[in-house]
Amino acid sequence: MLPTVKLGPYTLPNSLVVAPMAGVTDRPFRQLCRRMGAGLAVSEMVIADPSLWHTRKSRLRLDHKGEPEPRSVQIAGGDPDMLANAARMNAEQGAQIIDINMGCPAKKVCNKAAGSALMKDEALVKDILHAVVQAVDVPVTLKMRTGWDRDNRNAVTIARMAEDAGIQALAVHGRTRADAYRGVAEYDTIAQVKEAVTIPVFANGDITTPQQAQAVLRHTAADGLLVGRGAQGRPWIFREIKHFLETGEVMAPPPLEEVEAILLDHLQALHYFYGDPMGVRIARKHVGWYLQAHDAGKQFRKRFNTLECAKAQSDSIQQYFAALRNGEVFAA
Repeated sequence: MLPTVKLGPYTLPNSLVVAPMAGVTDRPFRQLCRRMGAGLAVSEMVIADPSLWHTRKSRLRLDHKGEPEPRSVQIAGGDPDMLANAARMNAEQGAQIIDINMGCPAKKVCNKAAGSALMKDEALVKDILHAVVQAVDVPVTLKMRTGWDRDNRNAVTIARMAEDAGIQALAVHGRTRADAYRGVAEYDTIAQVKEAVTIPVFANGDITTPQQAQAVLRHTAADGLLVGRGAQGRPWIFREIKHFLETGEVMAPPPLEEVEAILLDHLQALHYFYGDPMGVRIARKHVGWYLQAHDAGKQFRKRFNTLECAKAQSDSIQQYFAALRNGEVFAA
């Protein structure tokens, strides 16, 4: 069974969380994953620099209309005052949980002394944690990695620092900044973090099946899980994990008809949220993820990526699944 997790005044429906992913966890994807069984979905990171808040990208990332509570917004940056200001701004705009990003390994983030680069400077980490916690009345959480590199795994030190500062939950990705997304996640460090603090700890990294979810929970004794890439094109992974943990039985994969319905709803939501032409472009990568298990030769996806309007995309998906149901192989 999944543990019950409380963050400030909020008790999560369950402790399966959609990990924040830039360019992925937009409002349509967050809402879809919540419907598919996730207990919480964290927004794409919002850069703390106020000069960037009025861009179209930031405005879309700050849009939480219609999302179930609690709404969690991740902020990223390297300046304590700027991050505190970003936390206040987001709380004023309806964020009910503020998450600090110290987990992103991307060079464009780390080169600005943000994301997982911060773990290299523990004094700065301490200042950021205290500044953000003191800036808002809502719960503040922290996402981090196991350390800067394999010779410098300092997640336990930062976890203790975070608890002392008033952080209310931690998420730990089982890789270092230097690992990026290469290799296999390790969970020993996450287990050490869980032993070192009393606040909830969420394990993250390589959770792609219900069986792996159970193994990670057992290995780390974590209070919950963050699922990121495992949910790309498979938002139903949350209900599958929940079912397996509660019953010990593997849920049957969704039938083609349901996959088609979920994908078409997702496409429609992306088209509505972003408008043209952005919605059409963003839909392409999601369709690529959904069809990995079906379109082995990528022939359909290659043609799909040439389509330039929303209706053509939706019609094409319906034709593709009709052919699948009839046992036909797609031909370019």
